Amino acid sequence: MEIVKAPTDPEKNRPYFYVIKDKEIFTAEDENGKGVSYLYQSDGRLISSASFTGNVTDEATLKLMETVDGFKKLVHSVGVSIEMEDKDDTAEFVFQMYGKKDLYGGGANLIADVNTNAKEERIYLKDINWTDDDDVPGQIRVHTASPEQKAYLSVRFFLNDGYTAPPQLEEKPVDTNSKEYKEMIDRSLVNLGNTKRILDVVEKAKRGEDVNICYIGGSITQGAGATPINTECYAYKSFLGFKKLMGDGDNIHYLKAGVGGTPSELGMCRFERDVLCYGKVMPDILVVEFAVNDEGDETKGDCYESLVRRALSLPSNPAVLLMFSVFADDYNLQDRLSPVGFRYDLGMASVKDAVTPQFYDRDNRILTKHQYFYDMFHPTNLGHTIMADCLINIMKNAIEKGTDASYDPKLADAPAIGNTFDNVFLLDKKDNLDAATIDAGGFTETDTVLQSVEMNMDLHLTPEFPYNWMYDGSKSDNNVFTIDIDCKALVVIMKDSGEVDAATAKAYVDGKFIRDLDPYVNRWCHCNPLILIDEPTTATHHVEIRVDKDDVRNKFTILGFGVVK
Repeated sequence: MEIVKAPTDPEKNRPYFYVIKDKEIFTAEDENGKGVSYLYQSDGRLISSASFTGNVTDEATLKLMETVDGFKKLVHSVGVSIEMEDKDDTAEFVFQMYGKKDLYGGGANLIADVNTNAKEERIYLKDINWTDDDDVPGQIRVHTASPEQKAYLSVRFFLNDGYTAPPQLEEKPVDTNSKEYKEMIDRSLVNLGNTKRILDVVEKAKRGEDVNICYIGGSITQGAGATPINTECYAYKSFLGFKKLMGDGDNIHYLKAGVGGTPSELGMCRFERDVLCYGKVMPDILVVEFAVNDEGDETKGDCYESLVRRALSLPSNPAVLLMFSVFADDYNLQDRLSPVGFRYDLGMASVKDAVTPQFYDRDNRILTKHQYFYDMFHPTNLGHTIMADCLINIMKNAIEKGTDASYDPKLADAPAIGNTFDNVFLLDKKDNLDAATIDAGGFTETDTVLQSVEMNMDLHLTPEFPYNWMYDGSKSDNNVFTIDIDCKALVVIMKDSGEVDAATAKAYVDGKFIRDLDPYVNRWCHCNPLILIDEPTTATHHVEIRVDKDDVRNKFTILGFGVVK
């Protein structure tokens, strides 16, 4: 028998803290047919993870993780462990630094082949080929030989001499059947609302008629943080709960339309396409979830209320439920958006009201932030379960109360915030072209590198706004797109990007400069709605979008327009 000898120069016992601990991940299919899972670390995510996963409270330590230079001062090595069902396999771990100039291609990569038997591999920062373009810690990726693989990932930072780490927290399992858990869920009920519409849907389902339960929102509705994203997201879990309360028949159908990083300003533009499917689907229940996305809504609630009003006016008379999700820093826009729910007496659930108070009650805490949050923005599987239970609680309470005699949303009365965009519709290269006269100029290409999302029960990605206009300065010198249109409101939907060739543009209305259109403001591939026209009455307008000429940054994409006639 071979005797394993201890190393003559053992590894120094360094302080460490976790940034990812036993996190369940699920690999989606990449362009090569293999598996990949992304865990984004930029924009404060890494710092947040160090705080609620690693128990780090020292501000100086957290600040060092804002940049690659600080990260290199703090971290000696990175420990990575991956556990999968096949313990004899390997997975590739990549920790990518983003670049200052070339966001996705300019930074260094920390790479390790990791056994899938939970054995920890160490990546030593002294062995990394750092670059002059290194800017901030960007993203973690796990690559597997095949897609749709479940794994458990842990990542911890071992610290350089002179730095200390706090004690690492041990957590107890959460009993979702306990009295304390139920009391937590009960706290989520902001408003039961008028029960007629929701109980009409329950009876409709029990009669065997087709019922559509639909969801629209941001990345949390898309399912971010859920593993796998299609079955563990709050939307599908709450759908199953609703379905059970409504007779559990196959006549009850599910539609999910969440798009990450986008506000109701975009949601209202894509509602007819993504939820109504251009008249093929009529919601019976619609859940609206934008409470952590709508800081980007330029109208501060008008778009949100317009979307709610549009849904309430549908001939299917849907029950509209408002879900207020929450970030790890306890942020949401419930105070801004809940007046809309009270105005129309809608069912409203706040996961913030449910979980946030108990996070800070050490004696009676049911779960920690680490157990609830996958990252600073998105819930874990458990977090998604809690969100689902908050929604199901509305229907349970409605059934217990019984039906109200009638319901009138009184849409002709004054709105809570605004109703400017009640009748907004999407104009793109495929739909509603007769609503305007367009001279696309050099915008003759179609962009295929688009924000893509998992819709409904899909694990594959559906590109958002595929019928777009793209300008490529290497193929055309005509850098002007014009649209002549009768409208009172116009929203341009542009593509944000972090690519080095993404150009800026300027928007003009009737010869007057309105705003810059800069894909680097957000600097990732996503759909960005921006208002160009917002007036009380309809008028004829001439709109120009003029790309700023640059030898390197020479591509710009208009994804579509939101139009109010």
